[in-house]
Amino acid sequence: MRKIIHCDCDCFYAAVEMRDNPALADIPIAIGGSVERRGVVSTCNYPAREYGIHSAMPTAQAFKRCPHLTLIRGDMPKYRAVAQEVFAIYRDVTERIEPLSLDEAYLDVTGVSAHQGSATRMAQAIRARVAREVGITVSAGVAPNKFLAKIASDWHKPDGLCVVPPDAIDEFVRALPVNKIHGVGPRTGEKLRALGIDTCTDVRKRTLPELAEHFGSFGKRLYELSWGIDERPVKTRRERKSVSTEQTYPRDLPTLAACHGELPTLIEDLQRRYRRLDPPPGVRGAMVKIKFNDFTQTTVEHAGAVMEDAPFAALLDAGWQRGRRPVRLLGVGYRLVDPAPEAQLSLF
Repeated sequence: MRKIIHCDCDCFYAAVEMRDNPALADIPIAIGGSVERRGVVSTCNYPAREYGIHSAMPTAQAFKRCPHLTLIRGDMPKYRAVAQEVFAIYRDVTERIEPLSLDEAYLDVTGVSAHQGSATRMAQAIRARVAREVGITVSAGVAPNKFLAKIASDWHKPDGLCVVPPDAIDEFVRALPVNKIHGVGPRTGEKLRALGIDTCTDVRKRTLPELAEHFGSFGKRLYELSWGIDERPVKTRRERKSVSTEQTYPRDLPTLAACHGELPTLIEDLQRRYRRLDPPPGVRGAMVKIKFNDFTQTTVEHAGAVMEDAPFAALLDAGWQRGRRPVRLLGVGYRLVDPAPEAQLSLF
């Protein structure tokens, strides 16, 4: 049985800013783009969350909820440097680390002998070192698999530790709301509620064929997770599946023609980002993302080889027809070829 720790830095960008300027600690702050540039909140501290502010919220809406909010422009080089300090502490415990972002990661500590082999003590030691040496807090979840560890890390936030031992899995999962399951978004959540499914116990009452009928291949995933089953290993190397760029405009692009006028700049930036990959993998598709001025959004994709910027104009045309209204954000991207496809098996 695996021993997995999920570590998640609490309100990471905001925590770094509060560390560097203690005067910010007790007032609502947010990291994000300005109202004038129609920015969004990247993260915010807990005083700001009391006003209902959250990540991905438009900055203008955040100021409506909290007029005295302090907005800070993000400093990514500083945040990356702090993340490197945190991950160095993780690596003192185990090399089997799967980063999810700058501020969170899975650690597989199965078989690690430090701290008498106790994953709980390892998590306690990690959190203490990060607080002492880096000056921010980390919440951690300890469990036999990734699904449970990630949920557990959020259980006692901020600066919390939650442990789900093997003999407590059933009790922990039974009452778990299904919206805690990764992959259950608003639409899937609505379908589940319409079926009278609110908790993992409710999922367990349905048969696997019934769940597959309503949710396709995700039905099997729902069924397994409702029993606390997750066999995914911690992946120490994450292969990039796509590269993209997007732009939120200070003023809405009023027409399809105006959108086409912005496309060359986006494609140029995308190609520049692609060339920075080392080595650049093959491209197996293209995509265009559109967010309209009513905040609805759509993504249109082309599967197959991409010659320069050929498919993007057609994808933009198709996507714009879905909303036919002013556009606040445009994005373009490539889907990338798996750099390590399965080898062809011999016939003999």
